[in-house]
Order: sequence, then structure tokens, then C-alpha cells
Amino acid sequence: MEETNIVMEGVKFMILGMGTVFVFLGIMIFVMNIMSRIIHKYFPEPTAAPASATTNSGAQKKKVVAAIVAAIMEDKKSQA
Repeated sequence: MEETNIVMEGVKFMILGMGTVFVFLGIMIFVMNIMSRIIHKYFPEPTAAPASATTNSGAQKKKVVAAIVAAIMEDKKSQA
């Protein structure tokens, strides 16, 4: 008879603990959504870069790839 009371008490504590965590997580999500709206209102995301910068980045990427390939070839020569 005593064991059922202990088990029921354990179940009550489990439900109380899980409920507390659930309520806390709900409050945390609510506060984070409000905080996100405030941040986006006062600190908007910057606009995209001009088109001329993107064409230069393509040329720059080619130079980077060429430098990487040259470094790999130089490493292979030194290992052989």
C-alpha cells in the first residue's frame, strides 16, 4: 500500500517538473520572438552589394582557385 503512494507521488513530481519546463520553454520562445522583432525593427539587414562588386568577386575567385592549384602542384613536386 505504501508503494503505490510513493509511485503516485513520483508521478506527481514528474508531471510538475515537466510542466514547469514546458511553461518555461513557452515563455522563452515568446520572449525571443519579441526580442527578434525589436532587433529587426531597429537594426535592419543591410542591402545587397552592387552588381559591379559581384563581377570583381568572380575574377577574384578565379585568382584564388589558381593560387590553390599552384600550391598543390608545388607540394606534389616537392614530395616526388
